[in-house]
Amino acid sequence: MSFTDKVKNKAEELVGKGKEQAGDATDNPRLEAEGQADQTDAHAKQAGEHVKDAANDVKKAFS
Repeated sequence: MSFTDKVKNKAEELVGKGKEQAGDATDNPRLEAEGQADQTDAHAKQAGEHVKDAANDVKKAFS
């Protein structure tokens, strides 16, 4: 996973966390759900990047 991808995914996760907390504080379930969705998207992207990293490690091990 490139450093840029890590930063982008972490930023998306933090924005989602902020939205979720703002939605909770203002009693806005829509904003809270949007924040949770943003966090889930970021986590899915991070998982995909980890899979790519693992595949590259395996590829290097057999080279």
